[in-house]
Amino acid sequence: MRRRAVLGGLSAGLVAGVAAPAVAQSLPEIKWRMTSSFPKSLDTIYGTAQIFAQYVAEATDNRFQIQTFAAGEIVPGLQALDAVSSGALEAAHSPTYFYYGKDPTLGFGTGMPFGPNARLQHAWWHFAGGKEIINESLAKFNTISLACGNSGTQMGGWFRKEVNTLDDLKGLKFRIGGTGGKVLERLGVVPQQIAPGDIYPALEKGTIDAVEFVGPYDDEKLGFAKVAKYYYYPGFWEGGAMLHSIINLDQWNKLPKFYQAVLNNAAEAANNWMLAKYDAVNAPALRRLLSRGTELRPFSMDVMEAAYREANAFYNETAATNPLFKKALDSVNDYMGEQALWWQVGEYSYETLMLRTRIKR
Repeated sequence: MRRRAVLGGLSAGLVAGVAAPAVAQSLPEIKWRMTSSFPKSLDTIYGTAQIFAQYVAEATDNRFQIQTFAAGEIVPGLQALDAVSSGALEAAHSPTYFYYGKDPTLGFGTGMPFGPNARLQHAWWHFAGGKEIINESLAKFNTISLACGNSGTQMGGWFRKEVNTLDDLKGLKFRIGGTGGKVLERLGVVPQQIAPGDIYPALEKGTIDAVEFVGPYDDEKLGFAKVAKYYYYPGFWEGGAMLHSIINLDQWNKLPKFYQAVLNNAAEAANNWMLAKYDAVNAPALRRLLSRGTELRPFSMDVMEAAYREANAFYNETAATNPLFKKALDSVNDYMGEQALWWQVGEYSYETLMLRTRIKR
């Protein structure tokens, strides 16, 4: 017993007296700039970039500092990837589906219509090849990404008029980005990809007829309820939208392994923070919106089933000409198929039961 105690004390002394100072002294001082694709007013999404930077600084005794900038302060929100790719900035915090036009495979990095929820998206990223597939695409743009945030399932958006049938979608100018816009375009929608800070003026002026963004908390902040009455659900094109810390590949490769590990762990912690924050704030925000006259509407099954058919047709067409897209599509489909039985038996049955008991209260 005494020998173990002495050895334990000696070990602790070595860690405190030698190892920690040696590590601290070996860390280089690094300063990066990170642009967000979102305005500061969206304290959860923009706040995730700030939390990520905070975690990195805390883990390195402030020797690795990342300064965050809102969309438009250095580059527009939709040009974040370009800025990191060129080396103008070291990093960006952004959803990869904003860059669908560069490679449709990047849509899978955020989430595809009728795709995984937040937990399955994260599991696919880490345990079913998602990270490798998306970073294979991003490598073409001299970048690499770390999963860094998730909104959870999103709302279907704000509409000036009710959407009861497929005919109501025809000609509808709808702010929706990424693959969701491509799918709805096949149903007659005119998709508009507009940066977050420009959405409200477009809706107010009638430049667009409808808008989807994230969910009640952010939508309330952006004021959409002031100019659109009907609030639709679910956002079947974003079952669990993942965001990323997108990093210039040359800058990443220059980092000591210790700093790469810090970034990885900070991204994971920020990912958990963002999802938990949305879970905490969306419910009360929805109640506030409904109390002020917002009318909640579900998309009809006709609309969702038609969108599902068009989504799969679109995926198959794209996969026929893009091998990496096909690789991602097969990977996600295989993984979701593998998970289906467990989610039906476990998560779905439990949550269905508990929702019934909560609604009765």
